Amino acid sequence: MASIIKKNIKGNSYYYYVESKRVDGKPRPVNQHYLGSAERILMLATNPAASLQEKALFSDVEDFGDVMIVWDIARRLDIAGTIDRHCPKRSQGASVGQYIVTEAVNRAVAPVSTSSIRDWYSHTALPLATGLPSGLFTAQDFWNNTDIPESALGDIEEDILASVLKTYGIGTGDIIYDATNFFTFIDTGNPCALARRGHDKAKRNDLRTVGLAMMVTPDFSVPLLSEAYPGNSPDSKEFAVMMGGLRKRIERIAGKDVSVTVVFDRGNGSESNLDLLGDKDIPFHYVTGLKRNQSDALFAIGKGEYKGLEGEELKGQSACRREDYEAFGRKGTALIVHNPALRDGQMQGILINIGKTTERLVGIQSRLLDRASGKTKGGKKPTTESVASAVGKVLKTEYMGRIFSFQVVSQDGNPLLTFSKSDSELERLDDAELGKTVLFTDRKNLSDEQIVLDYRSAWHIEHGFRQMKDTSHLSVRPIFHWTDRRIRIHLFTCVLAFRLCCLLRKELSDKGIALPIDRMLDEMSALKSVTTFVGDIDKPGQIHTFSKCSELADKIERTYNLKEKYGVR
Repeated sequence: MASIIKKNIKGNSYYYYVESKRVDGKPRPVNQHYLGSAERILMLATNPAASLQEKALFSDVEDFGDVMIVWDIARRLDIAGTIDRHCPKRSQGASVGQYIVTEAVNRAVAPVSTSSIRDWYSHTALPLATGLPSGLFTAQDFWNNTDIPESALGDIEEDILASVLKTYGIGTGDIIYDATNFFTFIDTGNPCALARRGHDKAKRNDLRTVGLAMMVTPDFSVPLLSEAYPGNSPDSKEFAVMMGGLRKRIERIAGKDVSVTVVFDRGNGSESNLDLLGDKDIPFHYVTGLKRNQSDALFAIGKGEYKGLEGEELKGQSACRREDYEAFGRKGTALIVHNPALRDGQMQGILINIGKTTERLVGIQSRLLDRASGKTKGGKKPTTESVASAVGKVLKTEYMGRIFSFQVVSQDGNPLLTFSKSDSELERLDDAELGKTVLFTDRKNLSDEQIVLDYRSAWHIEHGFRQMKDTSHLSVRPIFHWTDRRIRIHLFTCVLAFRLCCLLRKELSDKGIALPIDRMLDEMSALKSVTTFVGDIDKPGQIHTFSKCSELADKIERTYNLKEKYGVR
């Protein structure tokens, strides 16, 4: 229902077009636009012969494509309904689920602070689609309605997971695990337990950090389980917590008769963690990596014993397999893999570091010669010990201590430096180590190719974490929230947004449209809903159109019929 209303502001009359809907039985404004003064409206109303340009009153441009594609999948999965079943409230305003889903859509397409959600919401097609006015989405309203206990968040995520597994036929046989952290701007004196100073992976050790652990599917990185944890907690400790939670969740959803293989990087490999995987009613298999000091015997194997790996993804790569290899206090299958592309990248980095190291050593050498010749005077006089220490710091860069050798000698009481680079050592390094990684699993039935592909599937969760640290889509940062509960809700919402986008990727891929999340959202963001009001200001006509966008965006829109479902006025 639409109407024209007059507002008196500082003694002047202004006219607005207002579009309303009934929410909970009461009329609520969902769109409001300024039309102009009475004089302008009279001019337009009394000049019917005016051109179309002159008849045009105003245009309402709303974000449509990216917003509605994410909102649509949340609606189809009944995410809001699932949340509301765990967090019921009076039928007044927006429900808890509607608040969370709206926030998740925002995190996906154009992340803003909670205090800016209302303004963002008012410039999208959501008010018309939901029937909820933008005035409901203040930061205070959001937090008043989303004070969800941690236990309830876990139950909600489990119900969402069960629905996703059933709807999309996603198996839980292979699972990838990893953890990361996000710096916050929480004050040092705040008693928050989740935000702690620790080893921040973005190198912001000056700020308090919150950890996030996730388990995702190998294909499309769909999150199965997520957990917020204190930023100073070791990753290995969180690994144990997550495995316990995953085991309980899988048992409730899939039963005990299920085989699960967990893929994780070598940083989480330890004897206690592997003990944890097997010592339960539902034993978990594993594929992980070994560190260099755990696999000297494998690196010593000559390349003549390597066999080429099959498949386009592994073209040019080779591997050598050893059964009953002992690591982490147990025997398993070890596979040392040589990847020429990895070798080339490592060699390029080493050659760059050789150049930088040579330049720094020549600099030290020149300064010592200047002092010995009397060209440089003053300052603290170097000693052989101080020069050796300075050179040692330069050679701490990976492999440089093996490639370079040096000697500090004293001449007439002045230390001098000589150094050399060993090409033969670089050749030995290239032959014995570069391009090689060692994998370890308890699944003897896996082929060499399966082991490699399983382990490399862990790249997907690393890519997911990078996506969640982006600033344009799905961003977790910045975190300004100052209580543990609010931080958990914020991370839950961010993971929900990521989950919905991953499922969209899967749906589109199944329909022959393969593209990353960023590209999908960027393409769809160009699709705007445009309503132009023309003619008589008392009874304006409406011309509703959509902005022109790319062929790809058109194809995605037609796949979901977004215009037909949500574009009708």
